Amino acid sequence: MLSPVPLLLSACVGPPADRAAPAPAPARATPQPARPAPPPASVAEQASDAGLTEWQYRPVVPGSWTYRVEGNGSVATFGSGAETVTLRCDRASRRISLGRAASGQALGNANAITLRTSYGAVVWPATFMGGASPQMVATRTASDAVLDQLAYSRGKFALESAGQPALILPAWAEIGRVIEDCRG
Repeated sequence: MLSPVPLLLSACVGPPADRAAPAPAPARATPQPARPAPPPASVAEQASDAGLTEWQYRPVVPGSWTYRVEGNGSVATFGSGAETVTLRCDRASRRISLGRAASGQALGNANAITLRTSYGAVVWPATFMGGASPQMVATRTASDAVLDQLAYSRGKFALESAGQPALILPAWAEIGRVIEDCRG
């Protein structure tokens, strides 16, 4: 008499390898309708986009950054001979001021400084500070995140204000030192 166990085991074995199931037919792709082209950007949009990226391809202003400690904080200045830009920390108030040299002819129109970094652009309110070397000055709290963007911008940043030439400046370590002095 035959044992039922071998008979049952042979029923559990799949078909031989040479008799594999045929591959399913590929699904027919349905054609996608053509998407309309986006409308062309307006002239105003093109101009504003150009302003955001154009500065990145311009050379930096000749000069270098210097750092020094002062009585109530520290200061980084940029220039070649005369100071062009000043970044100053006031530790007592934990505020940082960013000033740029300004000529008298444009000061009536200037009430803001636009700061462009590799992270984007921001506009800071500014005031005129007269004296021997007139400046447009914007003041921020030391915790302002845009200061980090200034310190870590990819190699350079731009300062702009109405009636003044744009300044393309290198993003050197002196900037970060002043910021950290005010936060520490």
